[in-house]
Amino acid sequence: MTATQTQPESTTVPKKDRVVLAYSGGLDTSVAIGWIGERTGAEVIAVAVDVGQGGEDLEVVRQRALDCGAVEAYVADARDEFAEEYCMPALRANALYMDAYPLVSALSRPVIVKHLVRAARQFGATTVAHGCTGKGNDQVRFEVGITSLAPDVRCIAPVRDLALTRDVAIEYANTHALPIETTKHNPFSIDQNVWGRAIETGFLEDIWNAPTKDVFSYTDDPTYSPAPDEVVISFREGIPVAIDGHTVTPLQAIQELNRRAGAQGIGRIDIVEDRLVGIKSREVYEAPGAMALIAAHKELENVTLEREQARFKRGVGQRWTELVYDGQWFSPLKKSLDAFIDDTQRYVSGDIRLVLHGGRATVTGRRSEQSLYDFNLATYDTGDAYDQSQSKGFIEIFGMTSKLAAARDVKFGHGVDFGTGDLSAE
Repeated sequence: MTATQTQPESTTVPKKDRVVLAYSGGLDTSVAIGWIGERTGAEVIAVAVDVGQGGEDLEVVRQRALDCGAVEAYVADARDEFAEEYCMPALRANALYMDAYPLVSALSRPVIVKHLVRAARQFGATTVAHGCTGKGNDQVRFEVGITSLAPDVRCIAPVRDLALTRDVAIEYANTHALPIETTKHNPFSIDQNVWGRAIETGFLEDIWNAPTKDVFSYTDDPTYSPAPDEVVISFREGIPVAIDGHTVTPLQAIQELNRRAGAQGIGRIDIVEDRLVGIKSREVYEAPGAMALIAAHKELENVTLEREQARFKRGVGQRWTELVYDGQWFSPLKKSLDAFIDDTQRYVSGDIRLVLHGGRATVTGRRSEQSLYDFNLATYDTGDAYDQSQSKGFIEIFGMTSKLAAARDVKFGHGVDFGTGDLSAE
């Protein structure tokens, strides 16, 4: 889906160098507009992308960028684009980094990158800037993504490359009377979008400290859940298309399950994570909609995927997840894995019934016209269609290689030692 933008295409080549800045509207990126200009002599184009993070209206953010000295300000409503083109591929891959994290931040970076590069092209910029530090994954995701789409574009990070520390930013904002709040203190670093919410730093850096209530926003305390909530999610080729019989877009599906699963405290994640840069970092996440959808999708795959295909896909999904976490969204390998995953979803259509309650999304029912589950084969009742007499020959052939290897071990004195204890009854 095409994002909404507020500026027409630039048709003239700028006289000065231009830098496109990934703009959030906060202190650091607001200060970065003037900071970059002073240190590089370039004009700054601010780019803000809405991926469902909430907060201020984008028009307010755009005007603030102009008031802070940007020569152009580009804002994009990319929520549907993000849900359809980034969250849905992650769902089809059952993407959970370290078997826990549904790539909340990692998924949003490539869509932001795409809009940064688009702005650089249309406004004639030679450089793209972002607000990442030198310790995190996002610097890699932004810069690898940008150069993958535009190899000729240069990348800078004011916090990392131009000594724009937090205290310097506050002093700069006050000195230049920038229209940005500098006194509000938040003990956490927070990144959020429609797929989830990531919280780190502050007292969470002591990995013995438990999260406190103020850490969470997308989820309620699962200890005090309301009555169980039963939901039926309908999928077509791995994509949710209806909830309780009502047609939904991918964005609407995520938003609805964020609300309903979040009310039940589902999707709270607390892990020590292996960052790409080699640091272990304590991260707390909330992803109620993502975790409920992944639980449903995985179960529908259990019903519809052939066994060997399903086994192989689990490895492909893990590698896909690692690539996206590592900022390789636009890499050749990731594109090749996309093709495999797309093929596996041909028959992943049907309904999954979930009960949302007490922090858990529990599957209680599945149905699909493309199901490989055959009741007549699976039943243990009289009249089943499974010919059990064929099992003996199957077992003999299946176990032949192990039997031959065991016989060789015995022959050469390497068989299993069962000890000499007396096994007779006392």
